[in-house]
Amino acid sequence: MRYAFSKAREAGGFLKLYRALKSPNACKTCALGMGGSRGGMVNERGHRFEVCKKSIQAMVADMQGAVPETFFDRVSVKQMQQMTPRELEHLGRLATPVFLPEGATHFQSISWEEAYGKIEQKMKTIESRHAFFYFSGRSSNEAAFTLHRFAKAWGCAHTNNCSYYCHQPSGVGIKSMLGTGTATVSLEDLKECDLFILIGANPASNHPRLMKQLVDLRRRGGKVVIINPAKELGLTHFRVPSDWRSFLFGSKIADLYLQPHIGGDIALLTGVAKCILESGCEDIDFLERHTEGFDLCADAIRETSWAQIESDSGVPREQIESCAQIYSQSKRTVFSWAMGITHHLHGVNNVRAIGNLALLRGMVGKPGAGLLPLRGHSNVQGLGSVGVVPSKGGYDTLACMEAAAKDEMKLAFCLGGNLFASNPDSVWASQSFSKIDLIVQVNTTLNTGHAHGCGKETLILPALPRDEEAQSTTQESMFNYVRFSAGGKPRHAGPLSEQEIICKIADRVMPNQNWGAFLNHDHVRCVMGESLKTYRSLPDGQEYQIPNRVFHQPVFPRKSGRARLQAIPLPVLSSQRGPSLRLMTVRSEGQFNSVVYEETDLYRGQERRDVVLLHPNDMRKLGLKQDQVVTVKSNTGQLTRIHARPFNVREGNALMYYPEANALCPREVDPESRTPAFKNVSITVFPSGTIPC
Repeated sequence: MRYAFSKAREAGGFLKLYRALKSPNACKTCALGMGGSRGGMVNERGHRFEVCKKSIQAMVADMQGAVPETFFDRVSVKQMQQMTPRELEHLGRLATPVFLPEGATHFQSISWEEAYGKIEQKMKTIESRHAFFYFSGRSSNEAAFTLHRFAKAWGCAHTNNCSYYCHQPSGVGIKSMLGTGTATVSLEDLKECDLFILIGANPASNHPRLMKQLVDLRRRGGKVVIINPAKELGLTHFRVPSDWRSFLFGSKIADLYLQPHIGGDIALLTGVAKCILESGCEDIDFLERHTEGFDLCADAIRETSWAQIESDSGVPREQIESCAQIYSQSKRTVFSWAMGITHHLHGVNNVRAIGNLALLRGMVGKPGAGLLPLRGHSNVQGLGSVGVVPSKGGYDTLACMEAAAKDEMKLAFCLGGNLFASNPDSVWASQSFSKIDLIVQVNTTLNTGHAHGCGKETLILPALPRDEEAQSTTQESMFNYVRFSAGGKPRHAGPLSEQEIICKIADRVMPNQNWGAFLNHDHVRCVMGESLKTYRSLPDGQEYQIPNRVFHQPVFPRKSGRARLQAIPLPVLSSQRGPSLRLMTVRSEGQFNSVVYEETDLYRGQERRDVVLLHPNDMRKLGLKQDQVVTVKSNTGQLTRIHARPFNVREGNALMYYPEANALCPREVDPESRTPAFKNVSITVFPSGTIPC
């Protein structure tokens, strides 16, 4: 409560913040499914008065004053590069277009007409194959659909959304097994499950409202199993602000907490599956009637030795057997995961290993059980649903960056987000951006991409957040539920809606194609309903569950109608290639994706971000003391003046904060999803001023 009141002061008062949070708009942060036509603190099941720090942080950021008019005159791009992500975010709301000419040191304010003219001139003088469009998950379905339609009409195949750097492995993995690539459960199913297995995710920090579901699950006698290399305080005990008992006394979360090596998930899941098979707890009837591939999958599991499982996972057999025993007693299990599963060279196979374990006991295709990838951005799933994927022959996100590095890109149009900060190999990413003729970024506030991700010329266009738009917009939750946001009054003069920005550019580049009609959001939704199988053309304010995605019956949209189990090999882990430690990048409780609202990370007890968190035994082996200044080095890059600190993480592993630690992450990708490996990065840590052994 103290935190809420302190943030309310920043927003201009408690009532002002409360009204903003309860307005009928979808939450601006994660995709859990909060807000919409029934109010911002109401979930998809109609449960009221749910609120979390993430939604407060995002709302307060949008309630800031404008960036001072003199800022860009006073502060150069080089000076902006010295600012932290938090400092840039807290400069205020963008209120006027700004332009960085080639060779200039400072951004300069320009009019909207001048901005449109520069984009029009560039798009009319280059070939469409030399441009790419990037879509952030904070954008609306209407804006994403319209921009994608415009890009395709212009002839550009390089249109991609931010999922390529996060949950693309989830979509690829689930679709290869079930025929569809999204969650197989609804929010209502969480009310019916008796076991929740959470793998490679930290919802206490990143999806706080999910914690209420876990507290409710344990109260009705269910269990929660956590699989995470780091022992996260918020996953052992948590206080739910909207629940008085939990708020006053705290709530236990984890019944069992397993800490595998980073990258050891497949080995661990294989071990659990091996226990299920050895004890005869697989659902033979379900497997025979509703799946294919079981025999090959089971053979691969049985042939994997316990010695290899224990070595690769880092988890003793006894603990794996405890997990299997809990699972074998469950009647309705939900499996859930996030970046700790997808950010690997074998991210797709990680997801398949989860799917195999679920299918072994028939935990897909009935109420209260299934698969739940924890999506980050509030509408990242909606972007895929409205068709924002590369056309045939088009580049994915990293391929666009690689083309830029080769001087093959003349224009980059970024609808929201911070593509620079999202990239691996930060130095390379900055160099790649600098080779693009014109970069257009549509944002509400400043971020590190505006300082480090500039092209030869750069335009920043100020946009309205969804709760300030004059017309309603839609967003899709991770549960395949389409929500309406009613919009509201703009807090600043100057910013425009994403839809207006897109339509005005499209009309100038491709006149006589009636882009003006797309200024009407009802018209956009009508066209979406006609051209997309998944979306309906409904009257303003009506929300709905997308059909044929939630599986309450074991009938799957594959040619055979059966789910497909797959034999998954254990990956070769980084430790087998000789590094000192395995690194995973993580997000803090004070940030949302690449946006840093606060330097502190409450649950990990950190007040700064320039840290590397190590097991105490690893610190002793390296001769390091707490807060000793070190250099962290990988084959990709190095970070200096980092503070080494002890943390409860599996020995041999380490944590650093994303996006700063992206400088260490290689450009290697999962071959199936093309998602970079931000986890299991081989690093060495040594005192600053010394030469590593």
